[in-house]
Amino acid sequence: MHLAHLRLRDFRNYSRLDADFSPGFHLLLGDNAQGKTNILEAIYLLATLRSFRGVGGAQMIRHAAKGYFVGASVVSSTEHEIKMYWSLAERKLSLDDQPVRRLTDYLGTLRAVVFCTEDLQLVKGTSRTRRRFLDLLLAQTQPCYLPLLQRYAHALRSRNSLLKQRAPDPALLDSFSQELVTAGNQLISARRELLPRVSPLARLAYRRISNDAEEFRLEYQPSVKVDFAVELAKSRERERAYRATLVGPHRDELALLLHDRPAAQFGSEGQKRTLAVALKMAQAEYLTGLLGSPPVLLIDDVMGELDAKRRSGLLPLLERAHHARGQVFMTCTEENWPRELGRDLLRWEIKSGTLAATKAG
Repeated sequence: MHLAHLRLRDFRNYSRLDADFSPGFHLLLGDNAQGKTNILEAIYLLATLRSFRGVGGAQMIRHAAKGYFVGASVVSSTEHEIKMYWSLAERKLSLDDQPVRRLTDYLGTLRAVVFCTEDLQLVKGTSRTRRRFLDLLLAQTQPCYLPLLQRYAHALRSRNSLLKQRAPDPALLDSFSQELVTAGNQLISARRELLPRVSPLARLAYRRISNDAEEFRLEYQPSVKVDFAVELAKSRERERAYRATLVGPHRDELALLLHDRPAAQFGSEGQKRTLAVALKMAQAEYLTGLLGSPPVLLIDDVMGELDAKRRSGLLPLLERAHHARGQVFMTCTEENWPRELGRDLLRWEIKSGTLAATKAG
C-alpha cells in the first residue's frame, strides 16, 4: 500500500499542493514552521479522519480561507481516489467519487501509523489516550469494531444524560443499561483478545530500542472485573451521587509497566520516549503481520529526539518497510536527519508551504 498522489488546497500553510510519491523512503527536509509536519498530518487525516495533533477541522484551514480540501490516490491491490472537504458549513468525504455513507466502508483504504512527539501522551497522559490506541488498532483490523464502539458511546451518552435528571425514568435507564452491557462486553472481549497479540511485539520493540535495559510489560486492566450487569447494578447508588456511569470499558486502563511499576511514575524521560516508540512499532508490526503489507509510516522529527542507540533500534522496522516496498515519510531538519539510513531515499525540500524534490547531497 502506498500514497501515490497528494493534493492539498487551503490546508494549513499550503494554498495549493500537488505531489506524486512512489513507494520507498521520503525524507521531508526543511527548517521549523515551513510545513513538514502539515504533510504528515494531511496523510494521517486521510487514513483516520482525525489529526494526530488532537485539533479539530477549523484549525487545519489556511488563514482567511473558508475550508480545506485534501485529496489522494492510494495504490494497494487496487487504486482508490479519496476526496475530503471540510468547512464550518459543509463536510464532504468521497471514495472513488461515491459519497462515504458509513465509516466502515472507508477505514482501511489508507492505513498509516504516525510517530510524533504527541506519542509521549501514551505514557504520560490519561487512560483515555491509551484506550484510543487500542481502539484505533482494533478499528484498523476489525470492520465490526468501530460500529460497536459507536453503539456503546451512544448508549453511554444517553444513559449519562438520564442520570443527570432529578428523577430518571427507571424503565428507560434499564433499557440503556442493557444496551451498554451488551456492547460493552463485546468491546472488553475484543480488547482482551488483542493484547496477547500486541504485547509481545511491544516488548520485543522495547528490548531492541533500549538494548535489553529493562523488562517492559503491557497489562489490560478492565473496569469490569467479573460481571458487567451485576457491577453496573451495584454502582447505582454511587451513580446517583456522581450523575454518571462509573463502570464499563470507557474506564478501562492499559497499564505500561517497567519492572512491574507504572512507567508514568517511575520511568525516566528516555524510558518514556522509548516506550512510546515501541508501542507505535508494535502497531505497525501488528498491522503488517495481519494484513500482509506494511502501513504507511509517518515519522515526525522523532529521530532527532532519540540518541544513537535508540535510533538504531528503530531502523529494522524501516528496513522491513523498505524491503516490502512500503512507504515511509520522515520529517527532519538538514542538521538532524539520520545519516545511518544511507542514501537510498528520496529527499524533498519544504519551504513556506512549497514542496520540491532535491538530489541527495
